[in-house]
Amino acid sequence: MTEDQAEYSAAGLITPANLITIARIIASPILFIIILNAEDHGGTSWAAFILGGVFGVSDAVDGRLARATDSVTKAGAFLDPLADKVVVLGCMFSLLSIGRFHWLPVLIIVLRELWISGYRFWLARKSIVVPASELAKWKTFAQGATLMLAVMPTFEGIDWLIVLMLWLAVAMTLITGWQYVRTGYQAALSGGSLRR
Repeated sequence: MTEDQAEYSAAGLITPANLITIARIIASPILFIIILNAEDHGGTSWAAFILGGVFGVSDAVDGRLARATDSVTKAGAFLDPLADKVVVLGCMFSLLSIGRFHWLPVLIIVLRELWISGYRFWLARKSIVVPASELAKWKTFAQGATLMLAVMPTFEGIDWLIVLMLWLAVAMTLITGWQYVRTGYQAALSGGSLRR
């Protein structure tokens, strides 16, 4: 085991933190169905808001649990952002399909996520794992907050705020995507491995 690999636990896929992440992915279609079934109310629903909140809490819990139990794995480093993408993009497509979101910001975010996912896979084949930047964590928060407001019945008729939040999330998504590509490119050139 190299020094770069030493910061990851020897544990494989099945760790408590990873199980929480996997459960979030498996349960995500329930959230999408709730949003779609609330089409008459613009996708707003207290059930969607509460379940979205549970997903948000679980996202914070699995990372803290992995660090607290010294079980940060490469599988977890891959699964956690994957779960974020499944939930965020699934909710965005659901809101887009019922007319709550405009297609352009959703398209920009989807293309960025597809590009970064492919780039992440390319880096992984070179044994390079790029750590999430602070801004990337805020980006995830901005996307999540936008979705939470979009499904919250209190904000059903306040479209301007949802649009503003969504475009803010788009800006942060593009900036962090550029940062990720730059950092990964530098790591690939140096032949090193950046740890998450």
